[in-house]
Amino acid sequence: MSRSPDRDTVVLRRGTVRRPATTVVSNAPADTGGSPRDFGACPISSLPVTQRILQIIPTLDRSGAEKQLTLLAAGLPADEFDVHVCALTRGGPLADDLKARGVPLTVIGKQWKVDPAAFWRLKRHVQSLQPDLVQTWLFAANSYGRAAAISAGVRRVVASERCADPWKVWHELAIDRWLARKTDRIVVNSPGVRDFYLRHGLPEEKFTVIPNAILPTAASAVSRDELLAELGLPTGTRLVGAVGRLWPQKRIKDLIWATDLLQNIRDDVHLLVIGDGPQRARLEKFARQCCVDARVHFLGHRSDVPRMLPHFDALWLASDYEGLPNVIMEAMAAAVPVVATDIPGNRDLVVPGETGFLVRVGDRATFARFTIKILDNAELAQRLGAAGRQRVLDEFSLERMISRYAELYRELLG
Repeated sequence: MSRSPDRDTVVLRRGTVRRPATTVVSNAPADTGGSPRDFGACPISSLPVTQRILQIIPTLDRSGAEKQLTLLAAGLPADEFDVHVCALTRGGPLADDLKARGVPLTVIGKQWKVDPAAFWRLKRHVQSLQPDLVQTWLFAANSYGRAAAISAGVRRVVASERCADPWKVWHELAIDRWLARKTDRIVVNSPGVRDFYLRHGLPEEKFTVIPNAILPTAASAVSRDELLAELGLPTGTRLVGAVGRLWPQKRIKDLIWATDLLQNIRDDVHLLVIGDGPQRARLEKFARQCCVDARVHFLGHRSDVPRMLPHFDALWLASDYEGLPNVIMEAMAAAVPVVATDIPGNRDLVVPGETGFLVRVGDRATFARFTIKILDNAELAQRLGAAGRQRVLDEFSLERMISRYAELYRELLG
């Protein structure tokens, strides 16, 4: 075992064993004088006992599931739940958020798709931590994490499926079905994700729907003109944003085509593509081939999306499939109208004509048409944005999500 430069992160190496963590009896603070809090004659058995929860996820990159886990781990009531996080492969930027909230993080260091040594380290970590409940997120952690928890004799096991996953082949779905029999509950973030897995043979009684949460968006730290100057764009430019990993699911090519259509009608619209991925070079070449490279800007990963987002005139999401997209929720929280594909997950968020518009997958012309409608009508844009923000605040608050998870844990742990 070694400690990373971040002293709150433990990295497990081959052949190491961790000592059992000390059971937390109470999170009550000490007196200001530094002496232990005086509980008088109260017997120790009557003090509140926290339940230890271990959350396992592949990485802590700035992606949808990772953000939700971080919000949950940091937000669960500390007097009731002792939360630990385990990153199966590596850490990431969100590790800093966990550190700031005092949530312990362990990195297993899985290197290969099939990695028995990593499984052994994970199992030993689970055994040493002795959690009351293990929750796993995404396929790699759902597989390794559940198997390790079951093998270690953990009392309750919960899995999280975050997206309809048509990329899964027969043996991956077979693993899902086999592990589901030994899983107490499978949490999904939308009915569309649940329905996908029901079609592939997972038992309906295992599922619980808990939607994603979003934090209220603060005012941007920069003005629109300052942002345009940073991007090297002229004053008065209209901004359309696309945020996500650059790979086939997101259909960024459709958005480049839509931008080509837009430039024939308006000469002030620019598309900001935020994110990175294996298709970036190919998409940049495609934009040049379509002669829209002056209007499509690939910005790569950005840690300052919240300061940019409020200045978007519209958000685009052209995906083939999704779970419950954080980026749509973030746009709605920033009062930005959304134009997205009409698929499960998206339609759980976007109310057509009220908070944005839904478009058939691959329909580039309609993406452009609805966007023109938003850009040409300031009153419509304001109304869509305000309704979207109110919908997120009412139905997808962090407090509501944490409350639902806490209630699930209480139910399972008795």
